[in-house]
Amino acid sequence: MKLLIINGPNLNLLGRREPHIYGKDSFDTFLEKLRRKFTDTQLLYYQSNSEGSLIDRMHRAIEEGIDGIILNAGAYTHYSLALHDAIKAIEIPVLEVHISNIHAREHFRHQSVIAPACVGTIAGFGLMSYEMAVYYFLNQKH
Repeated sequence: MKLLIINGPNLNLLGRREPHIYGKDSFDTFLEKLRRKFTDTQLLYYQSNSEGSLIDRMHRAIEEGIDGIILNAGAYTHYSLALHDAIKAIEIPVLEVHISNIHAREHFRHQSVIAPACVGTIAGFGLMSYEMAVYYFLNQKH
């Protein structure tokens, strides 16, 4: 199985950004642990602070034979209709993830405009949200 993890804006600062919300581990450190755990799964990773770059990366996934995308769109979750449309256009299952529980945070974070285009949402389990997303894809009937 070939999965693509995409992180949006400010997630390059994991480990330094608001550690009381996002934890103290960098994503690179976590990704290495994830790859050691799921050795039979190819885990690709991409991060960008730019909405257009995230969309371009999803488009490239079509030609790469990606089986599923794990997407933490960061703040774009709450207003990016362009990401919503890109998810619908690529016909690759996308699972929305969030490190924090978006429903326990500021009111503007409670709404996800990308959720209706995704196969599901996992939120509030810290970096383990990504691990849960990998398990989801591994346990789907293909």
